[in-house]
Amino acid sequence: MGRLDGKVAVITGGASGIGEGTVERFVAEGARVVVADMQRDAGEAVVAPHGDAAAFHETNVTVEADVAGAVDLAVERFGQLDIMFNNAGIVGAVGSVAEITEEAWDLTVGILLKGVFFGVKHAARVMIPGGGGAILSTASTAGVLGGLGPHLYTASKHGVVGLTKSVANELGEHGIRVNAVAPGNTATAMTAAIHGGDPSDLTAVTDHISSRNLLGITGVPADIADAAVFLASDESRYITGHCLVVDAGHTSSGVGANRFNQGPLGMYREAGQVDR
Repeated sequence: MGRLDGKVAVITGGASGIGEGTVERFVAEGARVVVADMQRDAGEAVVAPHGDAAAFHETNVTVEADVAGAVDLAVERFGQLDIMFNNAGIVGAVGSVAEITEEAWDLTVGILLKGVFFGVKHAARVMIPGGGGAILSTASTAGVLGGLGPHLYTASKHGVVGLTKSVANELGEHGIRVNAVAPGNTATAMTAAIHGGDPSDLTAVTDHISSRNLLGITGVPADIADAAVFLASDESRYITGHCLVVDAGHTSSGVGANRFNQGPLGMYREAGQVDR
């Protein structure tokens, strides 16, 4: 039997990167999944191989009605909602704190924190009368330590961890577990663009990642998806209000803090939602 047999999930940012990897793992473990993402073509391509086990909902996580619609689609199509994985994200504003604009603040925090709040809110709306569930959100090692990401990314990810712990206190009595997963550097299009300038060249980032953790290996989306499966499944029935760090010991060793705030990262100043 699959570890998620009979469960229904919504995964934001499910069209690429960690989100796409988690869609694959959830379906393989028996779940039915709504892929909520701005990238329609990519999202429909992720859904297509899974037939009736998956559906796509075009979703901008900064728009509450879009997030509510993804949750409603899960209930309408599959009859329930058991798992909400708030994963959509971007790097967002980069550069000196003295130079960051209000517009960049609004975009970055809107996607990375407000979007998570909307997911938590609308999952709770369905899960409370439904008798329980699991809410997961993607934090980051930048949400655990300073110096591992741009200022607003770091602030937002700390906010995700704080929101997770706070909401877990409210929703526990309803049988709803609320947890976060904090990936370290993971070989995705986003990290490839940061370290090599080409989001399609994952080889450019693998050596960088493996040289900055205790195990000397490169994390891939499947590593984060495995953690998400655990936190979404009944195997973690005694865990809530927790942030699970998945980084091969990077934050334990203090090796090679990434100076995201230095260098030409103008590509991430553009509006839009670039998934992990």
